[in-house]
Amino acid sequence: MNTTIDRPIEEAKNIGTTIAKRLNEIEIYSLADLAETTAASAYKKMSQQNPEKHLPLCYYLYSLQGALLGLHWDEIPKELKSELRKQIESSSNCCKS
Repeated sequence: MNTTIDRPIEEAKNIGTTIAKRLNEIEIYSLADLAETTAASAYKKMSQQNPEKHLPLCYYLYSLQGALLGLHWDEIPKELKSELRKQIESSSNCCKS
């Protein structure tokens, strides 16, 4: 893992301006905040905060997990992606892509 946990969320791998803004809206400002919340919980909260928006898994859920692991979202193992999807399937705003 190549991350600094107290790093501002805007500086984390995979986290662009839009994702950082949406994370800030749910009171996640650092990688430590994201780690405490978990990628799946943060994704659910962002989906609930933005019900009119479609939040693609690869740009949000996988990016959040990748930020925690210091990996590009596409480098996350398939098994982990599958587990992340299972964690959010109960969410009514979840997309299945």
